[in-house]
Amino acid sequence: MITTQTPFRISFFGGGSDISGFYSRHPGAVLSVAINKSMYMTTHPYFEPTSIHLKYSKTELVASVDQIEHPILRAVLSELVPNGGIEVASIADIPGGTGLGSSSAFTVGLIQNLNARLQRFLPPARLAEDACYIEIDVLKEPIGKQDQYASAFGGLNRLEFHPDGRTTVERIFVAADTIKRLEASLFLFYLGITRSASTILEEQTSNLADVEIFDTQKAMVAQVDVGIQLLRDGDLDGFGRLLHKAWALKRTLASKISDDAIDAHYQRGLDAGALGGKLAGAGGGGFLLFYCPPPAQSCFLAAMHRLRQIPFHFEFHGSRIIHFSEE
Repeated sequence: MITTQTPFRISFFGGGSDISGFYSRHPGAVLSVAINKSMYMTTHPYFEPTSIHLKYSKTELVASVDQIEHPILRAVLSELVPNGGIEVASIADIPGGTGLGSSSAFTVGLIQNLNARLQRFLPPARLAEDACYIEIDVLKEPIGKQDQYASAFGGLNRLEFHPDGRTTVERIFVAADTIKRLEASLFLFYLGITRSASTILEEQTSNLADVEIFDTQKAMVAQVDVGIQLLRDGDLDGFGRLLHKAWALKRTLASKISDDAIDAHYQRGLDAGALGGKLAGAGGGGFLLFYCPPPAQSCFLAAMHRLRQIPFHFEFHGSRIIHFSEE
């Protein structure tokens, strides 16, 4: 039995620039951090050597890989375990469709797990590349590349997406006290809405043909290095205000990124003392992230009591094997 643990992520700045429709014309960049909410993938030889047993939000028992309904499981198993005889189960700390990169964490963790079963160790860059290949090239999902790299590497990173298709990862090191203060000033609230990012990302990609939208995305990329410098300077309130500016830009990229209900929750947070925030992921639902300085936090949390808060910390490990046994 082999179990892998793969972290979800929060993206601060530059989201959307990891889509090929953008970075093929202008280098993209994202500042993101892995968090201590994870996808767990477990595999085990199946009792029936020619069958495949899958347990996720559904259960599947099939005779061949091509009969698998789950697209990621079908694509990855086709590559790595084409003859069956395996059982795969997944458990997640957070439901899918909430903007924290769960689908890519699923893909990265599954690839890590099945390669370990084949006695192969893949470094983080290879894990991320293979996950991008499955999701973008094989399954033709209209998504970007940041989630796969965030899950594979863990930690706080500047991800750069080059016009030639390369992705480079720069680990961002800031003072430990700054990280501690930042974690204590970030708040994640569940909106109670799950959604597929595909529709929003398809529109966002299409809108990049508009010069004004493309320039807005470029401005969002420029915020990445500003945000990193603010962290290095320890200016967390400046970081929070920059989150607000980034959210104001992001809302203009596609029509369904936000709505009246989300805007009302966001404004309530600002009125209660938060300096900035954003929706996690592509938008449309999921989780609302805020930065609120300590003096205002009591008032802020009281104002946001209608939403469920999800405590979290940064995670500095990427996808890893947490259990390996011959049984």
